[in-house]
Amino acid sequence: MQRARRSRRSSTRRAHTVFAAGMLAVLLALSGCGGSDDSSGTKSVMDSADNKAAAPAERAESAGGESDRAASDRGPAQSAKPSLTTAHVIRKASLSVEVKSAPKAAAAARAVTEDAGGLVANEATDRIDDVRETSHLVLRVPQAEYDAVLRKLAGGGKLLSRTSEAKDVTDQVVDVESRITTQRASVARVRKLMDRAEKIADVVALEGELSNRQAELESLLARQESLKDRTTLATITLDLSEPEPSAQGADDDDPGFVDALAGGWHAFVTMVKWIAMAVGAAAPFLAAAAALLLLWRLVRTWLTRHRTPRAAGHAPVPAAGPEHAPVPPETPSAP
Repeated sequence: MQRARRSRRSSTRRAHTVFAAGMLAVLLALSGCGGSDDSSGTKSVMDSADNKAAAPAERAESAGGESDRAASDRGPAQSAKPSLTTAHVIRKASLSVEVKSAPKAAAAARAVTEDAGGLVANEATDRIDDVRETSHLVLRVPQAEYDAVLRKLAGGGKLLSRTSEAKDVTDQVVDVESRITTQRASVARVRKLMDRAEKIADVVALEGELSNRQAELESLLARQESLKDRTTLATITLDLSEPEPSAQGADDDDPGFVDALAGGWHAFVTMVKWIAMAVGAAAPFLAAAAALLLLWRLVRTWLTRHRTPRAAGHAPVPAAGPEHAPVPPETPSAP
């Protein structure tokens, strides 16, 4: 009987102790809530919401660490499982190819790119020394057709140089996606708080916070789009150039009759062009000289015509001889 009484007394004391502790906790909670104002309440709501949003991430990290430790405990045979994360790689390549005709090679490169499902991002063609042409193309092709397109472009002529680069950005893609998810949830929470806010000061503060978070969300979305574009389409920079005329002549065989005829015709045409250019350059001077010569002849003719009558009027008239000139006496002849 005494043992039963002691057990009842101990249980009663424990119940009273638990009840007192609960009442004390309730009083402390009520006093803390009463001492805070509306603005601090709004801030505490936002902080608690952020903490709630961060809690799943922390739990996921802890769960991931525990899973890694469990996988290491299971051994290499059981932990070797295929990764569910898709690799995101940015690929770039630069090609320099020597071709016989740059325009034809550029058209062929465009056709290869379009057949592979890509596009031409930029293209420029320049002429050098009025003899050779060069083309610069920036091509965007799908990742699956990257190697095949490179082989076709390199085989279109004499390959001078080739460089390639691959950069794994899987971590960046995953990080951006996670931050976008968190930021969208944060924007949604701020909008809910704006709907519940009653004071103007709280509304203004929440509007500023919403604007900042919305701007950060848009920046993350733009970065995600850029990463998606660069990882979906590889970039190939292609430079096409034609060989120099001396190099072309060295590769050809010995010249024949047709080559000699073409060379002679080219020399004849060049000579005619130079003669025509010389005549065209000297034409103004020749016209001025002809005009001066014609003027000089006209002046000379006019002077000659006016001087002739004057000279004829002042010329001396010869005296008329006698009608019967005396006959000279005959000289006596020798005996």
